[in-house]
Amino acid sequence: MDNTKFSYEETMEHLSTLANEALNLWHLPAGSKAHLINVSENETFLVEAPDGFKSILRLHREDYHTERAIACEHAWSRSLNAEGGVKTPDILPGKSGSTIQSATSEALGQKRYLAMFEFVEGSEPDQQDDLTGGFEELGEIAAKTHIHSIGWERPEPFERLVWDLGTVFGKDATWGNWRDGPSIGVQAREVLEEVETTVIDRLTRYGREADRFGLIHADMRLANLLVTDGETRLIDFDDCGLGWLMYDFAAGISFMEDDPRIPELKAAWLRGYRSVRSLSEEDENEIPTFIMMRRLALLAWIGSHSEVDIAKELAPTFAPVSEELGRNYLASLTR
Repeated sequence: MDNTKFSYEETMEHLSTLANEALNLWHLPAGSKAHLINVSENETFLVEAPDGFKSILRLHREDYHTERAIACEHAWSRSLNAEGGVKTPDILPGKSGSTIQSATSEALGQKRYLAMFEFVEGSEPDQQDDLTGGFEELGEIAAKTHIHSIGWERPEPFERLVWDLGTVFGKDATWGNWRDGPSIGVQAREVLEEVETTVIDRLTRYGREADRFGLIHADMRLANLLVTDGETRLIDFDDCGLGWLMYDFAAGISFMEDDPRIPELKAAWLRGYRSVRSLSEEDENEIPTFIMMRRLALLAWIGSHSEVDIAKELAPTFAPVSEELGRNYLASLTR
């Protein structure tokens, strides 16, 4: 579908119009309005009404998830909340009774799926603050989600994203080819080629047994934990899918892999994790490999999402920093 006749700003205006027109698919207070608050994989809107009502509306990216895949996301989120000991936001059904609605932008010629979530007060942690307590809690929550996912009877047919070697490095990688990322010099490419080869080799040998590969959140960052009234909720299951369990730590440090505090944050995460679920030395030893796998996936994401603010911000330095991380990773394997 060709939307090149619209600028990025014009496209966002059309999607904001679509979001507001779609509000009538839910039972909402009079005067409710949707305001765009974030663009990443999807467009996220804050819905507000004059009486104080608030909710979060997700406008799903075109052709990213099928309706069935979104239904499986909702099923897992709700089951975690009901049975897994992990609080998640309520998903608000539309007038039809379904948590998944659809609407079409005539201007863009796009059909989009939509979902509306309970609004939970909270803010993203400041990365300059002490994050060790938050990462210990992240570890506990990760362990709970893994225990639940291993024992959960998935709805059939089950359809979600897969985060494995093929979908990160294959010819049809979900986020594209990392080689198409910005500012990749000759030396960086040489180093990252070796990193990719090493990651593929190590994870092929590591294997995909059920106790190390399964359904994961895949975006479990502190920004996706919201605390209200002393209760922590895990939000944003849009990337949840099948992958290695330890990938959840790698996703947890997305965009900050070069922070000098990572060793202590990793120790805190492992401490929290092991307070809930046992973890082998082999699993722990492979975490650096998952960090580099995730870093290359993010390099691809920045290249394929160049219009997104965080991608624009990180584009100039992400590849050079990835090269340095890659050199350190490869050197650590020879010690």
